[in-house]
Amino acid sequence: MELRMRAGHQGTGPGAITPDGCAVELYSRLPVGAEPDVVAGAVPAGARILELGCGVGRMTHPLLERGFAVTAVDESAEMLERVRGARTIRGPIEELDLGETFDVVLLASFLVHNADPEVRRGMLRACARHVAVGGCVLIQREGEDYHADVPRERVDPSGFTVRIVSSEPVAEGVNSVHVEYDFPDATWTQTFRARLLTTGQFEEALGEAGLRVDRYLTEDRIWVRAVAV
Repeated sequence: MELRMRAGHQGTGPGAITPDGCAVELYSRLPVGAEPDVVAGAVPAGARILELGCGVGRMTHPLLERGFAVTAVDESAEMLERVRGARTIRGPIEELDLGETFDVVLLASFLVHNADPEVRRGMLRACARHVAVGGCVLIQREGEDYHADVPRERVDPSGFTVRIVSSEPVAEGVNSVHVEYDFPDATWTQTFRARLLTTGQFEEALGEAGLRVDRYLTEDRIWVRAVAV
């Protein structure tokens, strides 16, 4: 399956770059944050998790270590080559139909903000299609100030700097975001498009897919637990 760079997306730096501008080597270096703990605190121990857009396994591996059974999905072969210990499936999220269901479906990395409304709808329908009765869908949203507080930078304790350089409107409700990652030995950039979603718009999008918010898992409402209607 040959993948072409998506319109409005690009990346620079050493190593393979995926169609949405993600650098495989960069994502292999990024530290694990609190995300696996958020997931673990919201679902039953040992749950079967379908992770959509797993990348190099930055969340996959900590979830496996916590005793979850993970099926990891990504459209990039180079990303999936870095995943260890999980069942892996290559393909676009919006087209996924495995004919099985899972206790938990995970859609992280702000993927719900895809600039194309049809792709977003497809992703959310894939979530709804694969969640078991009584299960849940965990979604990571952008923070409310993500596009407003720009430019900004953060120095990570591990020694690299990430800068949100710009976030500029390119279409109604869509911004082009440019990010830089500076490491002592290498620099990567990523430019991508994101659709801004208010809480109301987000909840409406869930409803279109047959889902509803069960609860917001974090005070900033970035992490959401959704269930089937």
